[in-house]
Amino acid sequence: MGMRRFGRVNWMGLYTLSAREIQRFMAVWTQTLAAPLVTAALFLGVFSLAIGPTRGEVMGVPFVQFLAPGILMMTVIQNAFANTSSSIVISKVQGNIVDTLMPPLSPGELLIGYMAGGVARGVFVALAVGVLMLTVLGMGIAHPVWAFVFVVLGAAFLSALGIVAAIFANKFDQMAAITNFIITPLSFLSGTFYSIERLPPTMQTITHFNPVFYLIDGVRYGIIGQSDSSPWLGLVVCTASTGAVMALCWYWFRKGYRLKA
Repeated sequence: MGMRRFGRVNWMGLYTLSAREIQRFMAVWTQTLAAPLVTAALFLGVFSLAIGPTRGEVMGVPFVQFLAPGILMMTVIQNAFANTSSSIVISKVQGNIVDTLMPPLSPGELLIGYMAGGVARGVFVALAVGVLMLTVLGMGIAHPVWAFVFVVLGAAFLSALGIVAAIFANKFDQMAAITNFIITPLSFLSGTFYSIERLPPTMQTITHFNPVFYLIDGVRYGIIGQSDSSPWLGLVVCTASTGAVMALCWYWFRKGYRLKA
């Protein structure tokens, strides 16, 4: 492809798409930002009342403090995925996906533009839940940089995964099936509510092949300073997984797979 008249990168188009994706969830912030915060608070409240007093310490901290980073990352995962997947599926169902495909945007620009909304929503939700943890639970952050890196990686990975799911799905019920049978189990069964040391050896081995486990474990290390695996290993696995999913998104955007009539 030769040099486009507005340069190698269409900065105006990229900014416009990114701004649209961010404004989509900001326009309904009570649903996209406040609701996840309430859900996280309910999880913490219920587990604290039902299990917290009798569970004892996990990884050297009270159970609720062990639980909080997992719930934070679970919330990031679900919201980052929902942002990109809902945007593309709605456009496909309504038949206006062509309005995004027709402008002079390269596959990479489409990918980054859509992901910008998912990453922004994931980070905003993480900040809201983080403030809740700091104020209500009185928790500190052991390694802020690690925590931030894994939050951003988690939001990027699930944003890209949301694009893959939305390109593949043609109807809302197909998207709901992917969410209910893949994304929700991944977020619940990756160490969110427990240390994988409690799992049988075979399940521990299987869990170590799940990138979401490393995201949750990495954020837990960043917040409480303890984890089931090395954060460096988690960083490598999550970065590689994110890169692989982004490459698939780029390829599908380039080919127009399940997007062009």
